[in-house]
Amino acid sequence: MTDTKCIAMLLAGGQGSRLKKLTKDNAKPGVMFGGKYRIIDFSLSNCFHSDIFTIGVLIQYKPLILGRYIGNGSSWALDKIDQGIYILPPYADKEGERWYRGTAHAVYQNIEFIDMYDPEYVLVLSGDHIYKMDYSEMLDYAEEKDADLTVSVMEVDWKDASRFGIMNVDEDNKIIEFEEKPDDPKNNMASMGIYIFRWKTLRDALLRDEKKEDSVHDFGKNIIPMMLEENRNVYAFPFEGYWRDVGTIESYYEANMDLLREREDFDLYSKKMRVYSNNINSQPHYVGLYASINNSLICDGCMIEGTVNNSILSYDVKIGKNAIVKDSIIFSNAEIEDGAVVEKTIIGENMRIKKNKRIGNMDSDEITVVG
Repeated sequence: MTDTKCIAMLLAGGQGSRLKKLTKDNAKPGVMFGGKYRIIDFSLSNCFHSDIFTIGVLIQYKPLILGRYIGNGSSWALDKIDQGIYILPPYADKEGERWYRGTAHAVYQNIEFIDMYDPEYVLVLSGDHIYKMDYSEMLDYAEEKDADLTVSVMEVDWKDASRFGIMNVDEDNKIIEFEEKPDDPKNNMASMGIYIFRWKTLRDALLRDEKKEDSVHDFGKNIIPMMLEENRNVYAFPFEGYWRDVGTIESYYEANMDLLREREDFDLYSKKMRVYSNNINSQPHYVGLYASINNSLICDGCMIEGTVNNSILSYDVKIGKNAIVKDSIIFSNAEIEDGAVVEKTIIGENMRIKKNKRIGNMDSDEITVVG
């Protein structure tokens, strides 16, 4: 097979238990976002815009919906000859294991796949982040620094820094210390979970890490500290732009609501780095004579006869007469019957809110989830 400069390994097997009902029957990267997308669309679209056309998608938890959605990658123009998207589930090895034991172990199990392409670099991504990024700029940076590992980082609010892996760097952005979720962080430069490894260096590290009985086989907890201890060239790549880890109901809800706010750093309507998806072929949406829609995203197939304010409606949603939907996210095929009121709520697929029923409360600090 033809040598490739860089291939991507996309970690998409997360259970996403903190998303509660949204991931009961679906992996976190497969959860709907912004009405017409799924979370994984952002990473896949970034790969296309970065001219990275060989992508291993490592699936594990509840893979049916995600695997079917990705298909052969044609929706993202990633169905290339001798390249494209490859779905890589865990398999039983000589010890009978059937699950990836950690992020590093997931890539370790697919060493043979990567060796087929014999790339100079491997881009390791998470499939559950919302952002637009040209990875080719990060790759150029890695080459310029002659880095064995490049970690994409961005400044986060100090109050949130303890939730992330924090990179302490010198004046040249070389990482001199890595702190995994420190109680008292020294800075607020957080890892985004986006790595570019020199493949030969990573391959050797994965093989050695696999032999360590006390390792949890994780990039943040094991591989990166190992490379720092060995004085490898490990650099931080500063990223300026919109990025959200949507691992909780609150962060997921806020990222969706960001689509309804005026933000220069998060604009789905910009022609630059368009986000692609495996679109559903549905009829045009219908707005009734007495319906009202304000500051909302409405997908195809919706039938609206009530009021929709500051909300996101996915495909084939029905809003009945005198029904009110406010500051909410409604997944596909849901129905809000006549007179029902839905506020600050996420409604799952195929759900029905009965006539005149009230769900959620704008004054509450919590986001209601029905699914």
